[in-house]
Amino acid sequence: MDASEKRRPFLAGVQDFAAVYGVRGAQVSQWVTRGALTYEHAVIVSGSPYWLLSYVKEFGPARARPKEPIESVLNELVEQQSPGWGARNMDELPPIVGMQECEVLFGVSQRSIADRVGKGIWITPDYRLSGSPLWLLDTVLEAEAPAARTVQWVPDPAVVAALCECRYDGPGSAILPRGPAARKKADAAARNWPLPGQGKARLEKPEPEWVRVRTRTRTMRGWEGAR
Repeated sequence: MDASEKRRPFLAGVQDFAAVYGVRGAQVSQWVTRGALTYEHAVIVSGSPYWLLSYVKEFGPARARPKEPIESVLNELVEQQSPGWGARNMDELPPIVGMQECEVLFGVSQRSIADRVGKGIWITPDYRLSGSPLWLLDTVLEAEAPAARTVQWVPDPAVVAALCECRYDGPGSAILPRGPAARKKADAAARNWPLPGQGKARLEKPEPEWVRVRTRTRTMRGWEGAR
């Protein structure tokens, strides 16, 4: 089943959120900084937030100074993600992954993933939001592994289980601050979930002591742990 046949929850990234209200992406970041907007209704994938589109639609009218969403932009987002549904609660969302999660999941570099997706060798993303490719987890698990001479595209059962059970806290699971501190925090996350060429994950280590916005996912119906 390809992306055009899957039902997906409607989502919006930072740039999509901004377009709905006719502002720049920086304005959305300012709303977050000021506390007017939170990540409570967003799933964090590959280090970026993706809000429920139903929440995005209601955000402007509910503000102290109401701002109406641009219906044509909302309709375009729905059309791009159809067939789908307007999820209203975070626990309705299936596990969703991006380039960073796939890198850890399959033990291959993001460059290799992007190259194969770009050439049509691997599966088409279920979403392209704010310029980033996203997949439902079951899409990548069901996909046929692309041909590779040196790497076998086999999903790591530990990573699959962590994503399904909302325990994944590796690369991509949090929005990292910018600047020198970002590299240190990224390295801390990678110690538990090593990237390709860094060795096997050391799951017995305590989780890194830094504030993170956890990936909000739930076990999909019919899915019981790792395959």
